[in-house]
Amino acid sequence: MVFGMSLATFTLLHVAISLVAIVTGLVVVIGMSSSKRLPGWTAVFLVTTFLTSATGFGFPFNGLLPSHVFGIITLVVMAVSVPGLYVFHLAGPWLRIYAVGAVFILYLNTFVLVVQTFLKVPFVTPLAPTQSEPPFAVAQLVVLALFIWLGVRAVRSLRPAASQPTLSPA
Repeated sequence: MVFGMSLATFTLLHVAISLVAIVTGLVVVIGMSSSKRLPGWTAVFLVTTFLTSATGFGFPFNGLLPSHVFGIITLVVMAVSVPGLYVFHLAGPWLRIYAVGAVFILYLNTFVLVVQTFLKVPFVTPLAPTQSEPPFAVAQLVVLALFIWLGVRAVRSLRPAASQPTLSPA
């Protein structure tokens, strides 16, 4: 039992949250690379990404696993980059910090998706049973190249929100 759920139910919930995080993250990052800010999609992406990392620590384990390292890195990157959006409104260096952070945490989730696909999807597993075979490497290189391209586009295209006019004393 994990948080009052069977391990199978908890796993299903974790996977569902992860898939929502990846899909909404793709919408957000593609939006950023097209100079579009999508506040609702962004909120869902960030909340589900946080929940993906947090629920990842709920699985039974012995010792520190690579999944825990990915979760810790994701949470640290979020702690640094999310204030750039919600506190500093992408002003100055916060635009790049947020854009790079958002793309990076989406990349980490997608990296894990590829790993899990090769581990758990029956027709893909034989292509790279130890994840050291060329199909796995090619898949991860394609994902990395895609995210580098999206990240460069996002940093170049994203703009801070229009600032609110301030009243100056007369």
